Amino acid sequence: MNALRCAGLRRSFGALAAVDDVDLTVATGARHALIGPNGAGKSTLFTLVTGTMRADGGTVELAGRDVTRLSEVARCRLGMSQTMQHASLFGSMSAAQTVLLAVQRHDGGRIGLLPRRRPTLRARAEELLAEVGLAERGDVAVPALSHGERKQLEVALALACRPSLLLLDEPAAGMSPAESARLVALLAALPREITVLFVEHDLDVVFALADAVTVLHLGRVLLSGSPDEVRASEAVREAYLGTGRREELFEA
Repeated sequence: MNALRCAGLRRSFGALAAVDDVDLTVATGARHALIGPNGAGKSTLFTLVTGTMRADGGTVELAGRDVTRLSEVARCRLGMSQTMQHASLFGSMSAAQTVLLAVQRHDGGRIGLLPRRRPTLRARAEELLAEVGLAERGDVAVPALSHGERKQLEVALALACRPSLLLLDEPAAGMSPAESARLVALLAALPREITVLFVEHDLDVVFALADAVTVLHLGRVLLSGSPDEVRASEAVREAYLGTGRREELFEA
């Protein structure tokens, strides 16, 4: 069974078909990248998958279940979690407090420390911080974290709801090469029970992490295949660079 299957997804804004009859299959356990030039429809497709925006047509299946008409919250309860391109973290809290809040919300029900649940919830928060490489940064206020560390914290928040499908919208945006390398290592080390679908402009990150790649162009799927197939595609090169050379896109 696939982790995610989209069939015939469509979404238009007036005369513009932002997502135009898109089929997308993400295998369970995959690290699947969604790439394409600016305006290709990647962000719109993401919002249709998460339920943030309703599709004009087509279907979305999560682990074989049709979730097309379900809300974003309902999809999350069924195992879909996401990080956003632009972070929205609480500046008044530490990293540990932020993760604990997310754990409480998912595992503890209503917000507020529950005395009998407190040790279990704190242990889960500490486990998540360690999983994303922030074990020694829990007491640091969110604004004092580096950009890369805030991105790592966002991943911890997304993992707090124990997802089967993790969606990442440009997780490496604004990162230094060193921060990007740490992010790739973090995501590669996640258990294969968690499928990852990510939108990313940094092709070095894409080819370091992805085992499958889907290329969008003008709202349609141009190619879906292995990283090697995408690297070798003249159509992908032309979509990105027109008549430019492949070496300018896929540098060694």
